[in-house]
Amino acid sequence: MITPMASQEFTTAQEHAAQIHSIRTQYEELAELAGSLAHEIKNPLSVIHMNIDLLSEDLSEIDSPISRRSVDRVDIVRQQCERMEGLLRDFLRYARLRDIDLVSGNLNDQIETVLRAYQAQADSEGIDIEKYLDPDLPSIMMHSDSLQAALMNLVKNALEAMEDGGQLWARTYPTRTGVALDLIDTGRGVDDNTVLHMFEPFYSTKESGSGLGLPTARKIIEAHGGRISVQSDVGRGTKFVLEFPTPKRLGRSSG
Repeated sequence: MITPMASQEFTTAQEHAAQIHSIRTQYEELAELAGSLAHEIKNPLSVIHMNIDLLSEDLSEIDSPISRRSVDRVDIVRQQCERMEGLLRDFLRYARLRDIDLVSGNLNDQIETVLRAYQAQADSEGIDIEKYLDPDLPSIMMHSDSLQAALMNLVKNALEAMEDGGQLWARTYPTRTGVALDLIDTGRGVDDNTVLHMFEPFYSTKESGSGLGLPTARKIIEAHGGRISVQSDVGRGTKFVLEFPTPKRLGRSSG
């Protein structure tokens, strides 16, 4: 027999579930609308950018003080167009990230690919990349392209934090529930307030940053069933820890 109190609790739980479903539906609709709006803005912005380039070419053929001043102003407009295009590109990537198809793969392969892509830049900037990758690392379920995009963002940020050279360590190892990757740099580090907000959309300490790189990286990692955490000390460096679950049905790979 269901008591009146139990019935009331059940009704309250149903109402709460309905509210959560309604909020989630509204959020998804808003995200879809925002993505569509960004796409619609991107098209005319591309036209503006193209015509600014043509205008700059026309002005460059006129040798006068007025045309030279105009070229400078056109360059400012072009730079802002490029900044807005980059912002829209990052936003669309963030807004469109939904459920992704995962297949078995090795985390070592992903970080190796990303580090190779940035090796030349690191060498030119006096940055040593040290790798400590467990050769017996268990496989995880992953989407290679999106995971590499997340890793590239983290490595790029690490290199940019070391203007005067430094070291970047990449270490993989098994955990109790899966595998983990540590990315540690000896860069300038950030304060506690920045750590608190760095995964919030549009929060950025960079003048030209969109503020969507780290939020997108976190969203990708969470879509893999993983999580990301960060520790940082101003003047000493930053450490990101990425953790991914290992399905029990998957055996250990040979790396």
